[in-house]
Amino acid sequence: MAQIKLLGFWYSPFTHRVEWALKIKGIEYEYIEEDRYNKSPLLLESNPIYKKVPVLIHNGKPICDSMVILEYIDEIFEGPSILPKDPYDRALARFWAKFLDDKVAAVVNAFLRKGEEHEKAKEEICEMLKILDNELKDKMLFVADKFGYADMAANLVGLWMGFFEEASGVVLATNEKFPNFCTWRDAYINCSQVKEYLPSRFDELLAFYQDRVRAQAPTSATPKNK
Repeated sequence: MAQIKLLGFWYSPFTHRVEWALKIKGIEYEYIEEDRYNKSPLLLESNPIYKKVPVLIHNGKPICDSMVILEYIDEIFEGPSILPKDPYDRALARFWAKFLDDKVAAVVNAFLRKGEEHEKAKEEICEMLKILDNELKDKMLFVADKFGYADMAANLVGLWMGFFEEASGVVLATNEKFPNFCTWRDAYINCSQVKEYLPSRFDELLAFYQDRVRAQAPTSATPKNK
């Protein structure tokens, strides 16, 4: 039987994506919580280049980066597909997943930083929301009619951005400015594929990000996980 381990942070949207995929596929795995301030030898050995989570270890072989891991899980394991079967839809899913992942640093800076980088990031996030507001009009899913790869990547804006907004007091996604995005976000959180696999520690997540805001960490713009 395959031995599967997942190294992650409980508060990480990137770790959650991988847990999501494993659960959807019905795969048993061992979850190992990492300490961002004291990373384990296993993590440093498994991801020596970036030293980040999540890392999936399958039969002793490490796979890094959340979206790469999702594709690996989809190719290796049986169960509901994560990427669309149609080549065009698969390309669209990868496009929107990359678009969303490219905004990671901006999301962090817009809600969890202060000063000049905070203001620049807010502008970038508003531009992103304009694009999503147009793309998601009358849509619940990014590609076709099946929840999958791009929708998992969207957990950063569909769920975690709400934690960031509440923790920081900075609200950018308003119904007045971005009605289609807000309608999509409400539907996203309440759709069956999302509700079944939502993170359970909501109060702790909010408290964690409130602490991050108070700390106003002036370190690297990119979070220590992906």
